[in-house]
Amino acid sequence: MIELSIFLSLVTLGLVSSTHCIGMCGGIMGALTMAVPAHATSKRWFILATYNVGRILSYGLMGLLAGLFAEQFSAFGGGTILRIVAGALLIAMGLYLADWWRGLTKLETLGRYLWVYIQPLGKRFMPVDSLPKALFLGALWGWLPCGLVYAALAMAMTQPAPLMAASAMLAFGLGTLPAVMAAGAVSNQLASILQRRPVRIVLAVTIIMFGVWTIWGGMDHSHAHHHSLQNAHQHHSSNKVDHSSSHHREAALSERQRTEALIKNEQNQSSSTSSLGIAEPAGHAHHH
Repeated sequence: MIELSIFLSLVTLGLVSSTHCIGMCGGIMGALTMAVPAHATSKRWFILATYNVGRILSYGLMGLLAGLFAEQFSAFGGGTILRIVAGALLIAMGLYLADWWRGLTKLETLGRYLWVYIQPLGKRFMPVDSLPKALFLGALWGWLPCGLVYAALAMAMTQPAPLMAASAMLAFGLGTLPAVMAAGAVSNQLASILQRRPVRIVLAVTIIMFGVWTIWGGMDHSHAHHHSLQNAHQHHSSNKVDHSSSHHREAALSERQRTEALIKNEQNQSSSTSSLGIAEPAGHAHHH
């Protein structure tokens, strides 16, 4: 099961990154409702919810695939590297939201190479006038190049199992749900609040703190792993010394036993010789 701290961190990451979510997906959410009549309020909400289900499921699939890779990478001692990369991406995400450094956009540029093949598939589900179309369109749109998703994905890769990585991405998706759902309904009002400079700074600093905490945890884990290896080496050396001492004690004991046996044997021989010497004169006197 996913760690509670990671679950809460990713849910919070989705919540505090609402400004980025609205900027990336707000227009899409508004377009989804255009095919539904204004008076069909319940159908509009169902379409929005189904679209988000597809989007969050695609995040879960990303987490599963990334978790499979991370599992193999960690087997070769790369777990610490994954945590450091995850923390660095979270810090970059915070700097991006605060508009202090926009280097994360370069990572989104890399994702566009895959997006050019996925985006044309979305045209088959337009206009979105049914729940199946909304579901499949949401599953496709989950792969939209997004630095926030990549940062969450890197954090999910720190999990020790693929299913836990998938769960981490589902947690992140749940965190983004309120903002994206609101973007489809009251996008203008919510965007105006979240675009305020003080609000963006608070959200950005929160994500940067998550990044620092993730890197610190990775370094701590590396130190603990090194310490355990050192203890194992010392234990092995101690066992070798104990074994060597035991071997020397056994050798000394054997040598002492052999010495005692030789002394005892010599004493027996001396005793036998003495007995023969005393008996011989007695026998000689009797003969005469």
